Amino acid sequence: MKEKTSSQLERELKEGIDGALQAGYEVLRKGGHCIDAAEKAVMMLENFPSFNAGVGAALNNKGQVELDAGICEGALRRTGAVCGVRTIKSPIQAARFVMEQTKQVLFMGEAAEALAQDAGFKMVENSYFITPEVFAKYENDLIEWGRSSCHDGNEKVVLGTVGAVALDANGNVCSANSTGGIMHKPAGRVGDTPICGAGMYALNGAGAVACTGHGEFFVRTSAAYEAVRRMRGGENIDTALQAVLKDISSLGGRGGMIAVDAQARVSMQFTTTSMVRASIDGQGKRRVEIW
Repeated sequence: MKEKTSSQLERELKEGIDGALQAGYEVLRKGGHCIDAAEKAVMMLENFPSFNAGVGAALNNKGQVELDAGICEGALRRTGAVCGVRTIKSPIQAARFVMEQTKQVLFMGEAAEALAQDAGFKMVENSYFITPEVFAKYENDLIEWGRSSCHDGNEKVVLGTVGAVALDANGNVCSANSTGGIMHKPAGRVGDTPICGAGMYALNGAGAVACTGHGEFFVRTSAAYEAVRRMRGGENIDTALQAVLKDISSLGGRGGMIAVDAQARVSMQFTTTSMVRASIDGQGKRRVEIW
């Protein structure tokens, strides 16, 4: 709830999202490709500890950080992803490498880490991602859970996949996202983030979408693909996202989606209490919001 969120945290979240927004915008302003812009924005958020990706990511039920990331570009519908990685400093960079430098689309765990290391990406200890604030929440959740005799698996969840969508001057679109998943998730659990068509999707001439929320529901509904499909068929971008989120809600899930269409219209819809979000247009007009 808004009243339970400190003004300091709000400032930190706005600072982080605004920095990522500016980083991606600078790429596009200089005529860069949407892939570079989306990757840059997500990398910034992976390095900002107030978000659930990279540094500051949620811990699984073994007290470890397992990260997922995915990227999709709209010209040829290429996609790349990594999941369950523990030592890649920037999972989104590794996901892009998979997309552009391999014939595969998804690598998991140790295989993904070996691929990233061979490619020369920065590797870190798992402890690098664990901040004191997240670890304190993890321990507090353990105490709270211990006081209850039963749980339905939905309490104490941490939502907050970071994502970016971009449209460049040549009409190319891209979607990218990165996450630590849900706090206390079972080790090895993978949600929608690295799955093309579920957590992210992009198609030139239609649009690009990135998702956050209860990943299992986004997988079950092929959420990102369904939103882009609707946009491709001429449906208004807001209506398309709202329809998908309504479907997810009917199944018991919640979350949010960000999107840009081929006409540079932006939509940021959510069914959670809040979603940190930002957008910027070709004239540099920006919007940064939480509630």
